[in-house]
Amino acid sequence: MPLTDTAIKNAKAKEKPYKLADEKGMFLLINPNGSKYFRMDYRFEGKRKTLALGVYPETSLKQAREKRDEAKQQISDGIEPCENKKAIKLAKADNAANSFEVVAREWYERNMADKSESHQKRTLGMIERDLLPSLGSKPIADIKAPELLATLRKIEERGAIESARRTLHIFGQVTRYAIATGRIEVDISQFLRGSLRTVNTGHFSAITNPKELGGLLRAIDGYTGSKVVKTALQIAPLVFVRPSELRGMEWEHLDFKAKEWRYLVTKTNVQHIVPLSNQVIKALENLQPLTGHGRFVFPSERTPDGSRCMSDVALLAALRRMGFSKDEVSMHGFRATARTLLDEVLGFRPDFIEHQLAHAVRDPNGRAYNRTAHLEERRKMMQSWANYLDNLKRVGVVVPFEKAA
Repeated sequence: MPLTDTAIKNAKAKEKPYKLADEKGMFLLINPNGSKYFRMDYRFEGKRKTLALGVYPETSLKQAREKRDEAKQQISDGIEPCENKKAIKLAKADNAANSFEVVAREWYERNMADKSESHQKRTLGMIERDLLPSLGSKPIADIKAPELLATLRKIEERGAIESARRTLHIFGQVTRYAIATGRIEVDISQFLRGSLRTVNTGHFSAITNPKELGGLLRAIDGYTGSKVVKTALQIAPLVFVRPSELRGMEWEHLDFKAKEWRYLVTKTNVQHIVPLSNQVIKALENLQPLTGHGRFVFPSERTPDGSRCMSDVALLAALRRMGFSKDEVSMHGFRATARTLLDEVLGFRPDFIEHQLAHAVRDPNGRAYNRTAHLEERRKMMQSWANYLDNLKRVGVVVPFEKAA
């Protein structure tokens, strides 16, 4: 009689293994330890063989019969079921060994050792965050151009256009390594040239109208998201440094007593001093209990220990949630805002402003000023600027403002 679920469930272990027959060569093997295995006896090319169909209850009676019928069809087609099962297992193991994740991590280990720590982290972050979730488990030889494009489009959709292009570049490096090591023959990244959006290389969006600036500053003060993000947004217009420099601010580079922030400007590879107004000092002191245990003032939410700074998307996303479009304001635009209003409204000397922007400034003889040039004048300028922004937040209109002496 064919097996039933009840008969299988009630079958008890004995001192020796025994079988309960089903149909078409299938049976249930009950072992002394109580384990129950579905098996099928068959003959192929005159030889008697046994095929494992699964373990009960992980494999149900219905599933075991489906596997039996599939094996019967293979025999009819001249395929030996046991050998076919071994071949599939080997193929899966080979696919795992040549998955995109395995190849990408192998490429990373061989090619990133001599790169800077920041470059290593940025590259690994793009691989783990943007490529592995959708492509990591796939054999690298099976990834098609439309799949890669769909992955890159997701990056574009969150506003990281340049990151999408960099991620494509990284994928191309991995696939060319796969070609060199005999895993694939074609680099599909070459087929995506011209398929991604290009970065707008024009001027960064900036607000230079004092009344509109006051509205932006009040919106930032009213932001209800992360305190870390809010503080970064509040400080950004006060110090008007490059966005990457703001995000990379480190506690050890701050001198609260001297009211200074000293760091290396990566773009020019020179030391820079930012005099800190009373408003910036107060904001930093309020944030210190939350993030002061780590390296970065503005750490990533993904690294509670403060070992990584926040991403370039975090601050932009906050501005967008407050209703400011990319055509209205950008993080880099705070530099243009300060450059314009410090000159045209507050009347500070352009060379003071250029120094504070960390631009290359030279004297009449063509010599570059050192980082301490006009430091006292810049201290007064930065405090006057902070007071002016406070004034805009209070009244929201253009009012006469007396520059600090």
